[in-house]
Amino acid sequence: MSAVLDEVLARARGLVGEWESEDCGVLAVKDFCRYAAALNDVGYLRRARAQEAAGDEVAAPALFLAGTMSWQDGPAEHELRPDGLAVRESPCTEGLPVRQVHGGQTVRLRRTPVAGTRVTAARAVTSADLRQGRTGDFVLLGVTTCFTAQDGAELMAMDETIVVLEGP
Repeated sequence: MSAVLDEVLARARGLVGEWESEDCGVLAVKDFCRYAAALNDVGYLRRARAQEAAGDEVAAPALFLAGTMSWQDGPAEHELRPDGLAVRESPCTEGLPVRQVHGGQTVRLRRTPVAGTRVTAARAVTSADLRQGRTGDFVLLGVTTCFTAQDGAELMAMDETIVVLEGP
């Protein structure tokens, strides 16, 4: 195994089970509609705006929370890693010459979030394993994110697999 992947593995194993929470703020219809527009879901846009105008509760699109990579404004382009990810979205790899690809995602929907709900996201590395493929060694990171409402109810949980490869 390369020294770079050994370092990723050591960092990840040191973080397994350590949860980091982030206040995502209060969900707004505007954010839901931006997400729906990006998906070209015109039907959702019309329904949400009509519900909002009528003073009715507006539910988020089904995968809104999973589809939002960050709740911050995001880094400037020069702050992105060579693979296009923000350092924040690259657990255990800061400063290392690696590239990452998304290896899959499982989403468990619990309760549909609605506009006006304050959401917290808690994220942890849950596993780190060295694997071998046709092109060589790689590290598989398991990452879980749980989204909860201000009343403590779980809205959604998401398990992701990130494939970490040594950089070019």
